[in-house]
Amino acid sequence: MHWKFVASLIVIVAAAWLCGCKDDSSSHSFATDTNREVYQVKGVLKEIKPNGKTAVIAHEKIPNYMDAMTMDFDVKNPRELTGLKSGDAIAFDMVVTTNDGWIERVRKLAPEEKGSQPNSITINATNGTNVGPMKFRKSPIVDPLEVGQQVPDYKFTNQWGEPISFAQFRGRALGVTFVFTRCPFPTYCPRMNSNFSGAQQKLLEAGSPTNWTLLSISFDPEFDTPKTLTRYSKTYKPDTNHWQFATGDFWNLDGLTEQLGLQFWKQDGSINHNLRTAVFDARGKLHKLFIGNEWPVEEFVTEMQKAAAVK
Repeated sequence: MHWKFVASLIVIVAAAWLCGCKDDSSSHSFATDTNREVYQVKGVLKEIKPNGKTAVIAHEKIPNYMDAMTMDFDVKNPRELTGLKSGDAIAFDMVVTTNDGWIERVRKLAPEEKGSQPNSITINATNGTNVGPMKFRKSPIVDPLEVGQQVPDYKFTNQWGEPISFAQFRGRALGVTFVFTRCPFPTYCPRMNSNFSGAQQKLLEAGSPTNWTLLSISFDPEFDTPKTLTRYSKTYKPDTNHWQFATGDFWNLDGLTEQLGLQFWKQDGSINHNLRTAVFDARGKLHKLFIGNEWPVEEFVTEMQKAAAVK
């Protein structure tokens, strides 16, 4: 046998052996793509959405990633949810990439596998369904804000520590979304910021209109100080003439989020929340409300351009 052939065969066998070895003791493994992380997770299925591909799951704490909470997760293959029902204890792989996240290898747990399950309440990314006890704080009494209605003059503090208010954005289209800097899952806060980054680029490239502002508001003011927001915002390269990050006291946060249908609360050291993104026109009236995380950037940009043109 030729020595070059033997050497090649040894390399192939060694590579195959290495690829087949892994440390099963770890709950966190990395796939071949260095931007793809896989976590083995257990939880309780709360609901399968009508689209058949989104599961609301109260999951356990995921070490080195996030605390126990209830979230919406998409599956790549809806058949993985076949036969499952609300209340089932399940195990699954949570896959996280730079810009996306989903679950796969979903299976129902046998009674002996269940162990202790997370004690969590459900508010999901889409409709804010609440099915458990919550801790309440004193909040302003406000009505839901309908399209065409004037938004009150809510006041916040931006990433430079400067006071800002909604009134100062009159004459400009104002796009508002909600985040907190410790939110790790790609399809939640990171997606909202990535969408704003894409919208910023398209609006700048369009050249007109120029009277628009994007505002990412954190509902974690105790942690997300102006200094933290400044550091965090740099990841998304905001044009500070058009995009600010801000936070504020709970009176203003609760008033605005309540009017837009966004709910958030602290649990086990983290924050559960749903998702809302609003466009206000140049008169300060609600022009468009986007629910959830699947809104197209192009549609948001179109609505911002329409809102900027309102006299």
